[in-house]
Amino acid sequence: MKDKSNKTEAEYREVVTRCRTLFEKKTIDYGTAWRILRPSSLTDQIFIKASRIRSIQEKGMQKIDEDISNEFVGIINYCIIALIQLQLTEDHPMELNPEEVMSLYDKESKNTLSLMMDKNHDYGEAWRLMRVSSITDIILMKIMRTRQIEDNAGKTLVSEGVDANYRDMMNYAVFALILMKEDK
Repeated sequence: MKDKSNKTEAEYREVVTRCRTLFEKKTIDYGTAWRILRPSSLTDQIFIKASRIRSIQEKGMQKIDEDISNEFVGIINYCIIALIQLQLTEDHPMELNPEEVMSLYDKESKNTLSLMMDKNHDYGEAWRLMRVSSITDIILMKIMRTRQIEDNAGKTLVSEGVDANYRDMMNYAVFALILMKEDK
């Protein structure tokens, strides 16, 4: 089991490094314009990405020449943005320097990796037996849950909050990218 866990962690880190590299370049290009977005808007951005993936999976074709793996990368980065936004207060500056942003990115990706390792231990890497289309559906379900929590002003009776759903969406998107790479 330890060897599988080490392999998964290495694959996970490889995917997140790819996402981080793109995020850092976009931060240099655009700054932190995303700071204007409310968490609900970020949830909707993730919804758009997941909906496109599902549409392409169902139709079996696409008209825009952008691989769905890029959409999963977008989901990962939007989830991290959402997690960062949840941590920052309204009085925090809109424009953050790239070093601070990447430090926050690393903190959130580390916390999400830790959660994945704990869940992966308990579930025994069941995700490796899943179809990528099922992963897409689970991400969409998590988005619907997040929207409901947001519509309830963040209040839940027994459920985890939006942050846990963002972490789960991110982890499932990483799993999808790992599985897609294995299928090539």
